[in-house]
Amino acid sequence: MKAADTRRFVLDASVALAWCFEDETTEFTEGVLELLADGAEAVVPAIWPFEIANALLVGERRKRIAPAKITLLLRRVASLPISVMPIDAKTAFGRIFSVARLHGLTEYDAAYLELAIWQQLPLATLDEHLRKCARANGTGLMAV
Repeated sequence: MKAADTRRFVLDASVALAWCFEDETTEFTEGVLELLADGAEAVVPAIWPFEIANALLVGERRKRIAPAKITLLLRRVASLPISVMPIDAKTAFGRIFSVARLHGLTEYDAAYLELAIWQQLPLATLDEHLRKCARANGTGLMAV
């Protein structure tokens, strides 16, 4: 599904992190960011903010990104139209676990796929295994 064709989608951390690390930015990730700037809304599972913060923290520890830049990036990302969906234990241990088991995904990645399935939204991800699982499940994928 073309990014310009949708106004609401599930955003995987892999795409958002590409905005933070210049060597990971692609035409696709920039297109998703532009879509958000133009009024689209992303939906993410509750694990998403922790994935973003942890990846930046690891990048800082590896001297890949400066602390001051992290502060700026976290403010920018937090200002984007991204809705964090809560996940209760019943959902994590039930539907998400089933999706992880069925598709051979981590529980973390399954949280994105299950959210896309549940909300009937396309998924924006750079993770090729997650993309393959989404296609196998009939879940739409964002493309630029």
